[in-house]
Amino acid sequence: MFRGTFLVAVSAGLLFVAAVARSGAQETEPGERIMNAACQGCHTVRVIQTQAMDTDGWTKRIAQEIEKGAKVSKEDVPTLLEYLVRTHGPLPDGPGKEVVLNTCTQCHDLYRIKANRRSPEEWEETLISMLNEGAQLNDEEFARVHAYLSRNFGVQ
Repeated sequence: MFRGTFLVAVSAGLLFVAAVARSGAQETEPGERIMNAACQGCHTVRVIQTQAMDTDGWTKRIAQEIEKGAKVSKEDVPTLLEYLVRTHGPLPDGPGKEVVLNTCTQCHDLYRIKANRRSPEEWEETLISMLNEGAQLNDEEFARVHAYLSRNFGVQ
């Protein structure tokens, strides 16, 4: 009797957890859907994640890709452009930028990095957390990224 009740309770709990996880899932935004449909037929998203271009750069790149055969309607170009600039837009130049582009963007878009202003102590805690999650940074890269993020995305 206890075993049957226990199994029912565990099953109900798992269903509840699955329902909560599903309800918290974010719907893909229109710009990302366009990017996924039009761009990833020819290359991976990594090519996009490491570009960090401004509006002019992304405008030119979109035009070049359409010329090569990317299927993006004229109506969808502004939505795609806004998405690319916001999530894969420019970063300030400086030591550490290349590591942010090549390492941090493996898990995070640039908007998330740029929007989260933090103190140097908070950036250090964040980077240590990322190391614990599997980010690959040696000591020199850690110091460079920490200085770059603290300088460019510190608390104002």
